[in-house]
Amino acid sequence: MPNLCTAFHLPAWLPEAARLYLDHTEAGLSLRALARREGCHASTVMRQVRRYENRRDDPLVDEALAVLAQVPGAATPDPARKDAFDMTAPIRAMTQRTTTRPAAMLPDNASIAREARRILRRLSEAGAVLVIAPDMEKAAVLRALPDGRMAQTAVVAREAAQAFALNDWIVCRKTGRIATYEITPTGSAALKRLLGEADRSRSGMAEAATPFGDQHRIWETREVADDLGARRLRYNAAESPVAVLARRRDKDGRPFLEPELAEAAERLREDFELAQMGPRVAQNWERFLTGGDRGGFRPELGKAEGPADARERVAAALRDLGPGLGDMVLRCCCFLEGLEAAEKRMGWSARSGKIVLRIALQRLRRHYDEAYGRSGPLIG
Repeated sequence: MPNLCTAFHLPAWLPEAARLYLDHTEAGLSLRALARREGCHASTVMRQVRRYENRRDDPLVDEALAVLAQVPGAATPDPARKDAFDMTAPIRAMTQRTTTRPAAMLPDNASIAREARRILRRLSEAGAVLVIAPDMEKAAVLRALPDGRMAQTAVVAREAAQAFALNDWIVCRKTGRIATYEITPTGSAALKRLLGEADRSRSGMAEAATPFGDQHRIWETREVADDLGARRLRYNAAESPVAVLARRRDKDGRPFLEPELAEAAERLREDFELAQMGPRVAQNWERFLTGGDRGGFRPELGKAEGPADARERVAAALRDLGPGLGDMVLRCCCFLEGLEAAEKRMGWSARSGKIVLRIALQRLRRHYDEAYGRSGPLIG
């Protein structure tokens, strides 16, 4: 981490913004000194410090920051960056402060990762919450059962729960005598990343080329048929916005997008890719890598029927949808734009894109049924 001049021996799992907060509030470093040390603007440091100050209403966050503020350590300033320490006297005073919690008792990075894989997985279950009280040494994960009772599914040390709160993996939904916490989207993404790292470690892979890639993927399997017979294929279900919407369910447990609507979206995308209608973002080396007349154009050869037919099918579908609906499916199904980005580009209100997309896919499904039948057109 770039925090070379911190006045505390802090654990590796601590977010960088929390380190800046402690350096400012406990070590006495000014915002400008921290900005010079980190190589950023002072307003950036101020926003991060203010964010953690506002989060001290959270009991676990407040406790964690109070404990970390008492961790002793020797200040070892970098000689090449003397301007980072403008107030050496307050730092020396902080390092001489006595504490009731040795630094060795703080959980390490491996312990936090191990507990996160266990607890965040439990919190991802429907109706699961983490509860803790001031006099409880450990936090408990409770899950609501269909009959209304609460069942305990896991127990975690208070220090680990504090680390979860500091990293924004859990958020306090109810304060009072017993505080209640739920998993956040950041926690769900961290769980996917930690599970992916554990899988790679078991398979013998030391590190991945994209360590944060797994938190944005949803792996599923499906059966496909080819010349060799049926086989199982592993694919990323979160590759397109339509696939993500197809996984969501309403309060009654029904999917927001029916399977036939998701199938129509994939049918349009297949034609779009087959027609090569997307923008070319790299140099076209085909003419340089093909020999003789293979890269040339001869009128007697005619045009490629596969891409041409696919282009006509895409054009016919967009004509049937018309303006608005056609633009929405083109952006979300073909160009794989997110719903928020599509809403901004189209000038629509927030959270209206998924309704328009659902109507457009219903119209697209009807177009395919009327034009090609339930089986749909064959590729090529």
